[in-house]
Amino acid sequence: CDPTASHYLRIVLDAVFGVGNFRNEIVWQRTKSIKSSQFADRKLSVNSDSIFLYTKTDHYIFNSEAIKTKFTDEEIEKRYPFIDEQGRFTKSPIFRSMSMGARPNLCYEYKGFKSPTVAGWKVSLPKLIKIDQQGDLGWSSSGVPFRKYRPEHTQGFKLTNIWTDIEMTGGTERLGYPTQKPLALLERIIQASSNPADVVLDPFCGCGTAVHAAQKLGRAWLGIDITHLAISLIEKRMATAFPDLTFEVHGTPKDLAGAQDLARRSKYEFQWWACALVNAQPYHGKKKGADSGIDGLIYFQDDSTGAKKIIVSVKGGENVTRTMVADLKNTVEREQAQLGLFITLTPATKPMQTEAVSAGFYTSANGKAYAKIQILTVEDLLLGLARPQYPDLAQGGLTFKRAKREKSNGQQSDLIL
Repeated sequence: CDPTASHYLRIVLDAVFGVGNFRNEIVWQRTKSIKSSQFADRKLSVNSDSIFLYTKTDHYIFNSEAIKTKFTDEEIEKRYPFIDEQGRFTKSPIFRSMSMGARPNLCYEYKGFKSPTVAGWKVSLPKLIKIDQQGDLGWSSSGVPFRKYRPEHTQGFKLTNIWTDIEMTGGTERLGYPTQKPLALLERIIQASSNPADVVLDPFCGCGTAVHAAQKLGRAWLGIDITHLAISLIEKRMATAFPDLTFEVHGTPKDLAGAQDLARRSKYEFQWWACALVNAQPYHGKKKGADSGIDGLIYFQDDSTGAKKIIVSVKGGENVTRTMVADLKNTVEREQAQLGLFITLTPATKPMQTEAVSAGFYTSANGKAYAKIQILTVEDLLLGLARPQYPDLAQGGLTFKRAKREKSNGQQSDLIL
């Protein structure tokens, strides 16, 4: 969470889990870049979020090895300043200090050198021989042995509650969801707080980063969100990242009756859900208000000249008319789009079909002609009897960024709305 709500959230979490079960506030530095206008509003630039670690009891999973980070090149040069034929290393004493007490079994001779005190060597003779054979035993100019520690001997260093090594989501990972978190961040949290086959619950799963990380790490998962747009994004993300994965979605319309019920309960949720049926982006990022005749957008590519546009109009009412189709036709012309999709809950009338045909065709670079205005009923889309007709060399990648395909696959249970 960000600083505008973190203090309120702490109070709620104290009430739910108990003050004594608070473990850490983790400060995550989202980005290292600083805006040039950081002082324009007479305050400091905010580059961090807070992550709260609470437990239910004193008995909880904490895999400390997961809370490690690798050394940077600069840190390796600083921590391992010496170089031999095997690479960088740092020197470490091979003898125990006197304060550790006498250890007769560790007082032995190796290559003519004996332990200088009764505390002995740090390792047994067989272990010392192995260290030497690996090239990790060195000798000073005065003939005193020392151990060579190399970067590969450690998995990194344990983190504090300040995390600066994971940057905010960007590049190919960004899927277009405004509050999306980096996959690496959720992987670290899940690895630290659970074991394989444990269940990960994300009750505000957004675009599904937590459930993606859980699946990748071999955890079972359960995701919940209140919006149909979020669930649609997660379905696409998981299907792309894990092509062989099977999961169930509960709470979204499965038939015409369900779609009609959603349309009665929420006009906007119905529009966003209907846009998802044809893989369209909700117009203006699902902001409510005047839409200028546009409920959704699809971008496609059929030649080398760049992206082309499809206007989506969704009607959830019982009375649809020819005028509504004419309005879409005008919107397509005004927006200089190539195609228009008219999605309706009720069957199209003859005048509506005639109006759609009058718009003519869009001829693609592939030589095929596609109806410029296409009427699609929700029932036909749900039953798989109809789908939008248009060419797309990018296979939907211009409308929604595609998640990276992961190697691990498996069976999965419920995804609940």
